[in-house]
Amino acid sequence: MTERRTTLVASLALLAMTASWGSTFFLIKDLLDRVPTLDFLAVRFAVASLALFVLAPRAVARLSAESRRHALVLGLLYGVAQILQTAGLAHTAASVSGFITGMYVVFTPLLAAWILKTRITRLTWGAVALATAGLAVLTLNGLSLGYGEAITLVAAVIYALHIVGLGAWSKPDEALGMSIVQLVVITLVCLTATAPDGIVLPATRGDWLSLLYMALVAGAAALVVQTWAQAHLPPTRCAIIMSLEPVFAALFAVLLGDESVTSRLVVGGLMVLTAMVVVEIVPRRKIEGEVPHLAV
Repeated sequence: MTERRTTLVASLALLAMTASWGSTFFLIKDLLDRVPTLDFLAVRFAVASLALFVLAPRAVARLSAESRRHALVLGLLYGVAQILQTAGLAHTAASVSGFITGMYVVFTPLLAAWILKTRITRLTWGAVALATAGLAVLTLNGLSLGYGEAITLVAAVIYALHIVGLGAWSKPDEALGMSIVQLVVITLVCLTATAPDGIVLPATRGDWLSLLYMALVAGAAALVVQTWAQAHLPPTRCAIIMSLEPVFAALFAVLLGDESVTSRLVVGGLMVLTAMVVVEIVPRRKIEGEVPHLAV
């Protein structure tokens, strides 16, 4: 496969993954009415881990000790972010949760600049201010930030750390192995948090179908795609593609959920999306290229 074709395939795969992520917001919000947050996450990622392990049982054994250590760190980050994001979704609208989660695209270049010691331009700071204003339009009630929006914002920061780490450590031939380790770690994080109270399983066929879709498509397959794609694409392109996640989230929430289009959603969403796109397309030569593979 030529380099240009590989880049195109990686971009399209990442776009499909982003759409699958966006499609889960209203599904999760509905499912959390009947299944506790941590129970849902534990079962979801346990199913995803098992599915990938059955598909590629030797993938983990082929990882180097360093790659296993990296995958462990990435899994911990992703697991904590998932818990915070899903808990926040129980307290806010699916479309709003999608927009706030999408702010990881703003935080990613900031964290990458901090880690890589790259100077942040004035325009980048302006984009961050625009994103903050957009978030205020979307979620602020008076002068206070709601609980659901606040913990979702923290999740967005942790997702940004995961993206930076994945860009630094992922390798195309280790995508399956690293994804399995990450999924197992995420499962263990969730099980540790929920095991003392027991685990509540979905009770209906519809709930199980939703969970299986989120486990296999938006969970296992999506993480493999992200791990593989970030080994082929520069962070800027990845961030631009993934910035469409909140757009997909709002689209699915309006078309298939029970949410309506409001002026606050349109105005605030456009502000956040504009900031996310601007902060990624502004020339930042030390960040636009591939993230250096770091050793820890």
